[in-house]
Amino acid sequence: MTGVNDIRKTFLEFFEGKGHEIVPSSSLVPLNDPTLMFTNAGMVPFKNVFTGVEKRDYKRATSSQKCVRAGGKMLGNFSFGDYFKEEAISNAWELITKDFALDKKKLLVTVYSEDEEAAELWKKIAGLSDEKIIRISTSDNFWSMGDTGPCGPCSEIFFDHGDHIPGGPPGSPDEDGDRFIEIWNLVFMQYEQTEKERLDLPRPSIDTGMGLERIAAVLQGTHDNYETDLFKNLIAASVDILGCDDEGPRKASHRVIADHLRASSFLIADGVLPSNEGRGYVLRRIMRRAMRHAELLGAKEPLMYKLLPALIREMGQAYPDLVRGESLISETLHLEETRFRKTLERGLKLLDEESAELKSGDEFDGGIAFKLYDTYGFPLDLTEDALKARGITVERAGFDEAMAQQKAEAKKNWKGSGDTADESVWFGLQDEVGGTEFLGYKHEEGEGGLVAIVKDGEVVSSLKKGEEASLLFNQTPFYAESGGQVGDKGRITFADGGEFVVTDTLKKLGNLFVHMGKLEKGSIKVGQSAVLSVDNTRRTAIRSNHSATHLLHEALRETLGDHVAQKGSLVDDGRLRFDFSHTKPMDEEEIRKVENLANEIVIQNAPVETRLMAVDDAIEAGAMALFGEKYGEEVRVVSMGTALHGEKAGKVYSLELCGGTHVNRTGDIGLVHVVNESAVASGVRRIEALTGEAARVHLASQEQLVKDAAATLKVPSVKLVERLEGLVAERRKLETQVSELKKQLAMGGSGGEAEQVEEISGVSFMGKVIDDLPAKELRSLVDQGKQTVKSGIVVIIGKSDGKAGISVGVTDDLTDKFSAVDLVRIGSAALGGKGGGGRADMAQAGGPDAGKAEDALKQIKQAL
Repeated sequence: MTGVNDIRKTFLEFFEGKGHEIVPSSSLVPLNDPTLMFTNAGMVPFKNVFTGVEKRDYKRATSSQKCVRAGGKMLGNFSFGDYFKEEAISNAWELITKDFALDKKKLLVTVYSEDEEAAELWKKIAGLSDEKIIRISTSDNFWSMGDTGPCGPCSEIFFDHGDHIPGGPPGSPDEDGDRFIEIWNLVFMQYEQTEKERLDLPRPSIDTGMGLERIAAVLQGTHDNYETDLFKNLIAASVDILGCDDEGPRKASHRVIADHLRASSFLIADGVLPSNEGRGYVLRRIMRRAMRHAELLGAKEPLMYKLLPALIREMGQAYPDLVRGESLISETLHLEETRFRKTLERGLKLLDEESAELKSGDEFDGGIAFKLYDTYGFPLDLTEDALKARGITVERAGFDEAMAQQKAEAKKNWKGSGDTADESVWFGLQDEVGGTEFLGYKHEEGEGGLVAIVKDGEVVSSLKKGEEASLLFNQTPFYAESGGQVGDKGRITFADGGEFVVTDTLKKLGNLFVHMGKLEKGSIKVGQSAVLSVDNTRRTAIRSNHSATHLLHEALRETLGDHVAQKGSLVDDGRLRFDFSHTKPMDEEEIRKVENLANEIVIQNAPVETRLMAVDDAIEAGAMALFGEKYGEEVRVVSMGTALHGEKAGKVYSLELCGGTHVNRTGDIGLVHVVNESAVASGVRRIEALTGEAARVHLASQEQLVKDAAATLKVPSVKLVERLEGLVAERRKLETQVSELKKQLAMGGSGGEAEQVEEISGVSFMGKVIDDLPAKELRSLVDQGKQTVKSGIVVIIGKSDGKAGISVGVTDDLTDKFSAVDLVRIGSAALGGKGGGGRADMAQAGGPDAGKAEDALKQIKQAL
C-alpha cells in the first residue's frame, strides 16, 4: 500500500516495533527554540532533549512532524543517547528495502568524507559498493545545531528515478537535476562544538528526517510530489469547484492553491492568525499567494475555505488539530480571501490610474506605493509584482521615506498624549525589534529570545541580580494587561542560571509585551534564550473569572433587559468585577436569578469556541462588542454554551468579541457566585463575583458563620438567614438613600448648581471640593455636573480619611480641545499622587494629601 496515510502509518509502526515511542506532532510554532519562526525539522521539538536540558521517560522516539518547509511533513526516528550509527543504518535499510520494498539497485548513499565508520557500516549492513557510497567533504554532510552545541556527520539516502530524467548523483556537476532525489537523512550527533574546540559527546544520539511527500512520490512511481495521492486529491477538489482543468499554465496555479491551503490550515490550527507582522505576516503572504492564483483561475468568490473539507479528509485523522480547528480555519480563510479581493480590486484600480503614463524602464512613485500599502492595504511586493510584467520598478527610497515620516508623526503625536517621556523608548524598540508574538492562547510555557532590557527608562544590554527592569522577548506565553484582564505573572529562567520573577505584564504601543519584575538570580544579557513560565494556578483562575464575566453579561441582559451593556470590567485571579448600564439597584431575587442562569451554562460543560471574523460580520451575527475596546478589521469571537430560555433557546448563549484568555469548557469555571452589587456612577451598576474554588470557600465560610450564629442565639439557621437577609436589604436601602442625599447636598450648595459654574478662558467650569465623599461616588457627581454645564468641564474632588480622590469630566463637544486625562493628572500631582487614567471625556485619580484639595483645583484652573 503506497498512499500517504499508509506510508506514515507503516513508518511509525515500524519504529514502534523497534522500541520507539510514537510522539504526536508538535506545533508549527516552536515553543523550545525562539530563534525559529516556525518548526522546520522533525528534531525541533526534541532540541532540549538532545542538549540535556529536558528529560523524558523514553530514550527512543518516532514522529510525523508538521514542518513549514518544502515537503511539508517530516518522518523521523530519534535516539537520545541510546543506540547509534549501526542500529540507525540497519533500521533505515530494513524499512526501505523490506517494508517499503525499494529496489536496492536504485539506492545510493552519501557520508561525510571523514566518517569512515559510517562508510564501513553501509558496506557491512547494506552490502553497498564503494561507488554507491559517495563521500562529501562539505557542510552538506555535516550537521550542527548552531555555532556551538551538538553536531555531527550526516549520511543521506538517495533514490535514482532513472536515466530518463536529467541529473547526476550527489557530488557530481549535474547533481542539481531531478534524477537522484534524497529521501532520508541520518544525522549522527556525536560531537559538542564549543567556542574553542570540538569534543566527543559522552552519549551520542541519532536524529533522522525523511520527507513524507518525497518517499510517497518514489513509492507511487513518480518523481513529482504533486503527483502523489495527497496532492492529486486536493487538486481534484480545486478543479471540481472552479470548473477548470489543471493543464498548461493552470497546472501551477492549482498546485500553489493545494500546497498553500495545507500550510495555511496547519498554521491557523496552531494558533497563528493573519497580521501585518511576524508569523501572522508570513501566513498572510502564503494565503494571499494562493488566493491570487485562485483569482487567476477565474474564481469569482472565496475558494480556499471550500477546499478545507478535502484537506481534512486527507489529513484530519493523522492531525486531529485540523478537525478541532475546522471552524476557526474556515472562518479565517473566508475572511482573509474576502478582504483580499477588496484589496486587490481597490489597489489594482488605483495602480492602473497612477501608472497609466509609465512605460518599461520607468519607476513608480514610492510615495504612491506607500499610499497603496497604508490606505488600501496593498502590500509592496504585490505592487512590485503587478508592475514587473510591464518592466516598471518601484522607487523603494520614496516608499521607505514615506514609511519613516509616518512613524515620526505617530511618535510626535504620542509624546503629546500625556504619557511619560521616558516611555518614548518603546518607539525605538518597536522599530528595532518589531512586535511580540503571543503564544498564550494555547500555551503557558515556551522559549523566547531576549531582545531588549529597559531599566529606569533606558535601554541597557544586561542586568544584574537584584535589579528591577522590563524585559522584551520575541515571543511569549504571558498575557499583557488588556480588555479588563490583568497581565500574567510568573518566572523566566535563563540557560546559565539567571531567574527573573515577573510581577506584571503590560502592552506598549499595541504589540510589545513587556515583562516587568526583578532578577532574583544570576545575571542576564540581551540575546540570551529563556524559558518563560506563566503562573499556571493564577492563569487558571483568571481564565475562569474572565469566562464567567461573559456568562454574567448575558445573564444580566436576560434578567434585567437588553439595555444592559458592559461599562467596564476587571478580571484577576481572585475575583471578577463587572460594570453595566442599569438605573437602579438589583434586588436579591434578580441577583440570584443572574447567578443561576450563569451556572446553568457552567453545568452544560460546553466547549468554549473561538473564531476569527470581520468585526462587522461578528456584530451582525450577534456578537457583543465590549465597552471601551478598540477593534481592528479582524476580531476574535468567543462563544459559550446553549441558551435554554426565551427567544434564544437552542442558540449560542454568549457571543462576544474578546481577545482575552478563556477556559476550554464552561465546566472548568466550576461555580459562579455573586458576592456584591453596588452603584458605580449615575446609571452604572457593578457586580462582583467569585468562581471555582474561591466561590466554594466563600460559600462554606458563610454557611459556617450562619451555623455558629444560630447556635449562639439558639434559633434555627433558616430563620436566622431570613432575618439577616432582611437586615442586609434594609441596610442597602438606607445606604443608597444616604448616598443620594449626600450627593444632593454636595452639589446643591447655597444657590444651586447653576450659580457654581464659572467661565475660564471662554469655557464653562464647575469645580467642587467635598468632605467625607468616597471615591466611588465621584463619577456620578461629575456626570450630574456635566448635565448642568451642558458644554464645559467639571472637576469634583472628594476627601475621605486624609486622602483625596479626583474625577474630571469634559463634555463631548470639547474633547478635541481638552483631555480629562491630562487635567486629572495635574490635579493628582498636586494631591501627591501619580498618574491617573480614563478617557478624554472622563478620568479619575487620587492622592495621599487631602489637605491639598483646594490647591489641586486651583492648578487645574490655571492650566485651563
